[in-house]
Amino acid sequence: MSSPHTLVQEVTATAIPAGHRATLPVGTRAHVVQSLGGNVTVRTDAGLFRIDRDQVAALAGYEPAPEVAPVAGEFSEEAVWSALRTCFDPEIPVNIVDLGLIYDLAIEPDGSGRHGVEVKMTLTAPGCGMGPVIAEDARTKIAQLPSVHSARVHIVWDPQWTPHMISPAGRKALGLE
Repeated sequence: MSSPHTLVQEVTATAIPAGHRATLPVGTRAHVVQSLGGNVTVRTDAGLFRIDRDQVAALAGYEPAPEVAPVAGEFSEEAVWSALRTCFDPEIPVNIVDLGLIYDLAIEPDGSGRHGVEVKMTLTAPGCGMGPVIAEDARTKIAQLPSVHSARVHIVWDPQWTPHMISPAGRKALGLE
């Protein structure tokens, strides 16, 4: 486990796996257990929390990994897939695409060069409180792509997710192959 970092300012974080917002006070000691997609998962005496990218600087002495740059240039379906590959479940070190959570991607041009994007995704477990957090992360990253006028991410449960849906790259990253 990593050496602990101390919070130098109060942070509003997301409790894992419940998904509710919680305040971590100044002075909280936190061990970084995952830093992917710009967000950081930490373990504290109070449990596991996701700290959003805009509050990571509160971890004294922690140097986050560089974020993946947003896609520049022309809009494309591959740009949407690339954006989705920067989204992670805070407990699993594999992006949501390779984890097999994305079931459908639809792009609707509006005739003026802008696009609406709709994604259907699932979660590894129906009771996961992090679902809305992960879906919002995906929606936000898609919305930041050039010429996207709307982005919507829907959580669906059919078909039910199984580990067989993990891509070969995801299986390798998880040590399943």
